[in-house]
Amino acid sequence: MKISVVSKKLWCVHKQLILLLTPLVFLPLIFTLPEKEGKCLYVVVLMAMFWCTEALPLAVTAMLPVCLFPTLGILPAKMVCPQYFIETNFLFLSGLVMASSIEEWGLHRRIALKVLSIVGVKPAWLILGMMMTSSFLSMWLSNTATTAMMLPIANAILESLFGDLETLKLNCKTPEDHESAVINGQSSVKLHSLPSVTSEKQILSMESTDVPEQTDLRTAEEIRSESQYQLKVWKGFLICIPYAASIGGTATLTGTAPNLILIGQLKSYFPDCDLINFGSWFAFAFPLMAIFLFLGWLWISFLYGGLNTRLCFTKHDQRAQAEARAKALIQEDYKKLGPVSFAEGAIAFFFVLFAILLFTRDPKFVTGWSVFFKKGYVSDAVTGVIIVSILFFFPSQKPSLSWWFDPQASNTTYVPLLSWKKAQDSVPWNIIMLLGGGFAMAKACEESGLASWIGGHLQPLAEVPPAAAVMLITAFLACFTEFASNTATIIIFLPVIAELAIHVSVNPLYFMIPATVGCSYAFMLPVSTPPNSIAFASGHLMVKDMVRTGFVMNILGVLSVSLAMNTWGVAMFNLNTLPEWAKPLNKSALLTDVHFSPVQLLNATL
Repeated sequence: MKISVVSKKLWCVHKQLILLLTPLVFLPLIFTLPEKEGKCLYVVVLMAMFWCTEALPLAVTAMLPVCLFPTLGILPAKMVCPQYFIETNFLFLSGLVMASSIEEWGLHRRIALKVLSIVGVKPAWLILGMMMTSSFLSMWLSNTATTAMMLPIANAILESLFGDLETLKLNCKTPEDHESAVINGQSSVKLHSLPSVTSEKQILSMESTDVPEQTDLRTAEEIRSESQYQLKVWKGFLICIPYAASIGGTATLTGTAPNLILIGQLKSYFPDCDLINFGSWFAFAFPLMAIFLFLGWLWISFLYGGLNTRLCFTKHDQRAQAEARAKALIQEDYKKLGPVSFAEGAIAFFFVLFAILLFTRDPKFVTGWSVFFKKGYVSDAVTGVIIVSILFFFPSQKPSLSWWFDPQASNTTYVPLLSWKKAQDSVPWNIIMLLGGGFAMAKACEESGLASWIGGHLQPLAEVPPAAAVMLITAFLACFTEFASNTATIIIFLPVIAELAIHVSVNPLYFMIPATVGCSYAFMLPVSTPPNSIAFASGHLMVKDMVRTGFVMNILGVLSVSLAMNTWGVAMFNLNTLPEWAKPLNKSALLTDVHFSPVQLLNATL
């Protein structure tokens, strides 16, 4: 049998082989390391392998702690199971329910079209508008939903600006390309478009048919040059949306799963640390997001031809006519939405109230409204659940007292802003299981002593300056998450990073925050994130486009995080000192490390 045939057959069963061989290959860990630490490391490695290779569905792998930790004697079931629905998961759930209500009544579409009508239709401004809208929506909606909603809008605007994509591609070809295409039987290019594009485009009105066509007097070379420019701009539009969605998700705690993993693991490792909540995180991460978004816009606009003199000067040519048509398209589609309905206004009100209450509960730099309640009792999860619970009974139609006294009025069924069926269908329960699995793993690493054991072996890294370590950690995790789920990545590495910070006497937040943010900076490959995959599925982007653009985006992201951590991050979280809430763990970590001398142990206990 040929090697190629065997390799194909092996690939067909590679997931089953991973499931069978991984437990056997790493079995020596149980017998060669200290008992409890070895068993915990064995489970962590198994889960890491299954997460990275997706040999099992991510949610199924996340449930392994429920069976493995109790049976191996690491943690009892009564300590493992509660980790799957702790307070942080309720905050995440409330954010998802709020997002589903926004999508239910189309408020996100109104916001998107309004922003695009404000920024203008020149390519660079439209790219900025797309990125601003995508990043804002992904702060509250999922990154995937934001990308899936914005791409059809972008495609409709682009077709109004540049015409049909297939015609544009044909115009880009030289005569020699046309001849070779005919010889090879490839006279046309077929694209694999998103399933949702067609239905969305039916909603978006296309270019009006009553506009008289003008005779094109340009030479073939001019047409080809212009088409190549337009094709570059089209790529810039498609690639900016998933990137902006990933960046925007970092600005709020509920925007992406790694942020919630950070909160959950902080509460597990450092119960006395109360520095991170919705308000303080937003105050730190929103300026970081804005800076990175601006730098990303400059890079994408530069790379794909959006930055030119047309930004500052108006020219009356064919491009200007196309821009006028695109502007008319956006305005027409916004008008089609009609006036703001009662339901949209109500959702907008509760959405703003949701954000304000979360932000002002305990923002740290000023006194929040939580002081009116017993200290430590009201959290962000409580706030979120209160607001979203109202959505299930608040009416979607304007109430009227006259209805009660009018026998002729229609007796329609009462419809709330959100039904439980809609909320249930919108919630990605697999992500909630994934969060729970991460919290269970973190709890086991802490209770078994594995985190301290690993931290002790990272002592040589104490020689690296903390500022350089921040950049290395961010860059490493940004690269690692190109190939693995960002949630799985932060679950695996955050306990190790926390112990590393303790062993080098650095504020744990100084390392943990960059690691968390860096996990969302996956820009280089189509498989890195679902938004990247959706954009790539349009059929117009190539892998080399994403690698070229994403590589520089990763560098800009690392530099932005480093800037944030060493400027306003230091001031907000007092990162220059090792806080009191981290010192008890520091003592236990030092005492369990057999590599320290008696003098060091004595100093640690004083």
